[in-house]
Amino acid sequence: MDPVLGWVLRVALSLLFAAAAFHKLRAPREFAATLEAYALVPSGALPLLGWALALVEGLLAAAFLVPVLGWVPIAGGALLLSIYSAAIAINLARGRTDIDCGCLGPAGGQPLSAWLLVRNASLVGACLLVAAPQGVRPLLWVDAISIAGGAAGIALCWTAVHLLATLPSLRRTS
Repeated sequence: MDPVLGWVLRVALSLLFAAAAFHKLRAPREFAATLEAYALVPSGALPLLGWALALVEGLLAAAFLVPVLGWVPIAGGALLLSIYSAAIAINLARGRTDIDCGCLGPAGGQPLSAWLLVRNASLVGACLLVAAPQGVRPLLWVDAISIAGGAAGIALCWTAVHLLATLPSLRRTS
């Protein structure tokens, strides 16, 4: 794999985890309420869990930009996304689709669905793809433009998909 593609994935995953950490830190009470709706953790642990998840996501955001860390961000990102998927799957199995997934922060309002499991599986795949062997070549200045453009393109597509996914809940509230 070309090292530019590896960097595009690293930057895109870093942005994803940074945005996730930001929305948890911006509205910690609302995120704790989202965690409470999942009914998987004792209520007393929710504020600490919210802060811990934000910290882990923030660390992952930084770690994806440091290739010398090797498997740490790759395994950490894949594990965290798998844990989130397990929480979603448990609640889907309970028939609880009416709770907010918590993916987009307090303003998100995206209900649980099988789509979120597919999305998270693709993100786990992206994490693992970062570990694929990369060709050895020096990165040039033009590669920085390609990396920024590729990561921005992924971020824009990601945002568009999430907006489309939240349209049904937006229609219900208007």
